[in-house]
Amino acid sequence: MQTILTDFYTLELYEQAENGGFIANINLNKNHDIFKGHFPGNPVTPGVCMMQIVKELTEEFTGKKLFLKTASNVKFMAIINPFETPALKLQLDINENEDEIKVKNTTSFGETIALKMSVNYKKLA
Repeated sequence: MQTILTDFYTLELYEQAENGGFIANINLNKNHDIFKGHFPGNPVTPGVCMMQIVKELTEEFTGKKLFLKTASNVKFMAIINPFETPALKLQLDINENEDEIKVKNTTSFGETIALKMSVNYKKLA
C-alpha cells in the first residue's frame, strides 16, 4: 500500500462486512514526528491525518487511486491521543459507481466514537 503518512499507522487487520463495507483495525505510531508538533506534551491526532487514513484504506480495499472530491458531515467527536488510544477501529461503508466512490466512515476506540464523516472520491485509475 502506498501512503503519504509513512510510518504513521499500521493496518493490523481488516474484514469485509456483510453489507460490502469494511472494518479495519489500525494502530497509530505514537513516536511519529507529527505528534512532536501536534502538540508538544499533549499529542493529538490531526483530523486531516484521519481523513487521509480513510482515503488510503479505501484505495487499498477498492484497488483504485482516488482524489477527494467532497467531504460532508465531518464530525470530530473525541480527541485521539496516540499514547492513550493508539488502537482504532474504522468502519467504511463503500459505495462505488462508474466515476466515484462514496464512503461513510465511523472511527472509534473502545466504545468511544472519535470521527464520523461522509466523503466522495473521484476515481483516478
